[in-house]
Amino acid sequence: MVERKILNILMKEHYFQMVYDVVRLIPPGRICTYGLIADFLGLGSARMVGWALNKCISYGTDIPAHRVVNRKGELSGRNHFPGSEMMQQLLENEGIVVEMDKVRDFDKLLWKPQESQNTGL
Repeated sequence: MVERKILNILMKEHYFQMVYDVVRLIPPGRICTYGLIADFLGLGSARMVGWALNKCISYGTDIPAHRVVNRKGELSGRNHFPGSEMMQQLLENEGIVVEMDKVRDFDKLLWKPQESQNTGL
């Protein structure tokens, strides 16, 4: 029983790190979705990616979690940032226009993890 709990903890840590590695590849001025990251990793669901990103503050500040939105382009993770406008401000600092908590030109700005295949991930 204890061994299973340890294995679960190690798997969670590994999964989180894989999510963070993909998120670090999203270029400034582009966005990705929770679901695309989950599909790319082949582990879990979009909700698990969101859970991992919610915990990323304890893993370092170099994880651009603000670049991950839901499948409609909405800033669904905005409440997990300090201040309700922080996610939008970070995106706008990169030139992304946000209107009513939704990324304008979502399809044009969407980055797909498969684009990272040439980076060695």
